[in-house]
Amino acid sequence: MAFADRLLNAWYTGHPALALLRPLESLYRRVVLRKRARFLSGEASSYRAPVPVVVVGNITVGGTGKTPMILWLIEHCRQQGLRVGVVSRGYGAKPPRLPWRVSAEQSAAQAGDEPLLIVQRSGVPLMIDPDRSRAVQALLASEPLDLILCDDGMQHYRLARDLELVLIDAARGLGNRLCLPAGPLREPVERLQDVDAVLYNGAAGDRDDGFAFVLKPTALVNVRSGERVGLEHFPAGQAVHAVAGIGNPQRFFNTLQGLDWRPVAHAFADHAVYSAQALSFTPALPLIMTEKDAVKCRAFAADDWWYLAVDAVPSPAFAAWLDAQLERLLQAPQP
Repeated sequence: MAFADRLLNAWYTGHPALALLRPLESLYRRVVLRKRARFLSGEASSYRAPVPVVVVGNITVGGTGKTPMILWLIEHCRQQGLRVGVVSRGYGAKPPRLPWRVSAEQSAAQAGDEPLLIVQRSGVPLMIDPDRSRAVQALLASEPLDLILCDDGMQHYRLARDLELVLIDAARGLGNRLCLPAGPLREPVERLQDVDAVLYNGAAGDRDDGFAFVLKPTALVNVRSGERVGLEHFPAGQAVHAVAGIGNPQRFFNTLQGLDWRPVAHAFADHAVYSAQALSFTPALPLIMTEKDAVKCRAFAADDWWYLAVDAVPSPAFAAWLDAQLERLLQAPQP
């Protein structure tokens, strides 16, 4: 097991050696608290867009279902007649310049795996730039929009926001509730008191402190041809190679088990770069990966490689709450 995996496991299951990291945790905590305080006090300036900005992020390291939730928000807002744009850091992307407008025909190496997935699925206008405020300004200069969704960026305070939505994995929770590097938190747990809504991925129902959502498998899509088939394509008990280079690969493997398949798990680092050789496994079995992985594998995919398409399904209470918030924001005068 790699060091990063051992550290992640320790954050959620406990390990006495983490006590050695508490001095660094204390220093990290002071730094992030001071950074946020500078923006709240006005000591550091932030850019406020002329349209509402909704940040979708987390305070933990690792996957929480953020990309499927962004896709759900895009579709939901469009159904309300809103013109939606997305900005993203573009982790791992190497575009010719920044900010960079992502289009569906670009490569994951150029655009980043998550931004490319979002654009290929939804066709949404999307700009990448580590400076989210610069990305917003470039996106608004390119076409008229009513609303901006910020993919991640909870800790990017140079961009003012009108709503903050925080996603948490319901099964893993906040681990030991400590900040990096002694725990999985990017910000202290008290930060949740200031956000507008918390959504729990995989929760059985809404909770007193947040809304529930689930990731629902909808189809298998052939990575090479794009053919879309039903989940019954593989019978119960089918053995498959399962590939996941996401923040929480075990959740993907559990999903495949829940579909009555027998996955041979191959976990990779988040945002991993793949090759045909790296994904050549024995024995010969069909291979199923996440959609985020698939956008990086189409050029060399074999005939029996598939990705599992999933959709975020939030609770009706969250959808109603969001509609009320959007109505309030869109009626309010913007700068």
